[in-house]
This record gives sequence, structure tokens and C-alpha cells, in this order.
Amino acid sequence: MEVNKDTTFFTGRLKSVGFAVKGAVKLITTEHSVMVQSAIAVLMIIAGFYYTISPTEWMFQILAFGLVLSIEGLNTAVEKIADFIHPDYHERIGFIKDIAAGAVFFAALSAIAIGLIIYLPRII
Repeated sequence: MEVNKDTTFFTGRLKSVGFAVKGAVKLITTEHSVMVQSAIAVLMIIAGFYYTISPTEWMFQILAFGLVLSIEGLNTAVEKIADFIHPDYHERIGFIKDIAAGAVFFAALSAIAIGLIIYLPRII
């Protein structure tokens, strides 16, 4: 099977961006955990404007929720691939999915810590 691949630089990159946007929209509109995390990111953006956080704090905040959403996307991809390969429960597939979920957990803990460092002094 031959794949019709675009070899020109500009149109190839443009198509790649299109696929990435399509994937992001699918992720946000179909995965409940990403919906919740996106809503939290929007709330944090609103809080950033309300509390007038510094440019450095904005960078850390954007990095934090970008990291969480990115790793959640990878976790979702791992789960979808694992379910495709082995639809029934399998102990080793469950182990792999748990590890991917653990990566999201670490990113979420880091984001929570960053949020507390930025907002707790302003709230107290």
C-alpha cells in the first residue's frame, strides 16, 4: 500500500498543523478528563487576569496546564491503542494504562503546586 505523502515543505507542514488541530478538537470534545482540565485552565486564565499575575507567573501557569493537557493526550492515545490491540481486560495492558495515567497524575500534581505557589499568597 502506497501512501500519498506531500513532499513539499510548506504544504506538508500546513497539513500537519491541520491534523494536529483536528486531533486537539477530538481530544477536547470527546474526552471528559480533558474537558475538565480545559475548564480548569480557562478558570486559571481568568484568575490570572483577576489577580494580575506577573509575566513569569503567566509562563509557569501556561506551561503547567499545557503540560497536563499534553500528557493527558498521550495517555488517551496509549489507552486507545491498548484497547484496540486487546479489547478485553488483560493484566499487562492494565499495567501499561496505569503507568500512563500515573504520568498524568505527576503532571497534575506539579500544576497544582504551581497554582498554589502563584495564588495562595494572593488569596490569603
